Amino acid sequence: MGTIAILLVLAAIALYGVYLYNNLVRLRQMTAEGWSGIDVQLKRRADLIPNLLESVKGYMTHEREVLEEVTRARSQAVSVQNGTPAERAAAENALSGALGRLMAVAESYPDLKASQNFVEFQRALEETENEIALSRRYYNGAARNLNIAVESFPSVLIANQFNFSKVEYFEIEEATDRAVPKVSFDK
Repeated sequence: MGTIAILLVLAAIALYGVYLYNNLVRLRQMTAEGWSGIDVQLKRRADLIPNLLESVKGYMTHEREVLEEVTRARSQAVSVQNGTPAERAAAENALSGALGRLMAVAESYPDLKASQNFVEFQRALEETENEIALSRRYYNGAARNLNIAVESFPSVLIANQFNFSKVEYFEIEEATDRAVPKVSFDK
């Protein structure tokens, strides 16, 4: 009778170990799926930029530096497509900043703002930025869940045994993006 009890306890421990392993695999796959979603949206944005720049070039004859900055930032973002989340985030933050400056400069050109091509590309870019934010939120949530499981007891025992490791978050690096905007109603 004592042998059966010991066997049942060992079987329960083994089944729990299998459950922990399968949970870690599930969380790793969700993280990979989240990263894939970010990757798709970043690629979509990178593909939109050349067309946006073409629609802007005819209007912005005196803004060559801004156009070159966007082109450089896009090239850098494309070149780190297989990089770590931190490398990708840095490149994408630089691209977002360059695009923001382009849009700010575009405000000075009423004919450009009225151009149907520019309006369509601006709308597509805005939609893509929203999709990137949603994808980043999903990925970071999946990464958080995996990181918790990798560090928590008893799943840390299984994680160490089968080489599961923590993953990086895809975070905003620009301090100005994190800052709370100052609102003033003074005249």
